Amino acid sequence: MTQMKVGGLMTDEVVSAVASTPFKEVAKLLAEHDISGLPVVDEDDHVIGVVSESDLLAHRRPSARELMSAPAVTVYAEESVADAARLMVRRGVERLPVVDEEERLVGIVTRRDLLNVFLRPDAEIRRRIREDLLAEAVDLPGDAVEVHVLDGVVTLTGRVRRRSRARVLVRLTERVDGVVAVVDRLAAPEDGAFPAGATGSAYDIT
Repeated sequence: MTQMKVGGLMTDEVVSAVASTPFKEVAKLLAEHDISGLPVVDEDDHVIGVVSESDLLAHRRPSARELMSAPAVTVYAEESVADAARLMVRRGVERLPVVDEEERLVGIVTRRDLLNVFLRPDAEIRRRIREDLLAEAVDLPGDAVEVHVLDGVVTLTGRVRRRSRARVLVRLTERVDGVVAVVDRLAAPEDGAFPAGATGSAYDIT
């Protein structure tokens, strides 16, 4: 199963400032480029903070060093878009500077960028789950699990051999690009969770 990486979604031409950039210059950069925030970097392009419009409005201080929020919340280019979205929500930020293995700035990703991923059509999400996850990642027969998708919410119905394996399937589904939430209606016979009237055999996820 493949996941969209932050590196494939980010903007790689990043408007940035240095610690000594004056207040007015920071404001000018935001206005000229029609952006709501920018990373602050040191001489080696390491991200040391982020300045947002809110920072400028709240603090009339001389330079980016006094304006920025630090330490910066960053993400690696190789991380998944889903993980970046969770990080953004958890830390309450609007943008994430993207860094390479040496922590140097290589791009930026915003909430708007991530939102575009979650606008993926339901039919495409369902196809990805059935073909990339069920068939390849966990090697389940096509009729083992039913996949229903509505507005990005995935409902999994079917049977697997163990409850622990069902949880693995749910976690993998949550990481598929475009999935907003997962409803687990999987039955696991070893847990006595078969629905009444169910027939057929249980499948193991390996």
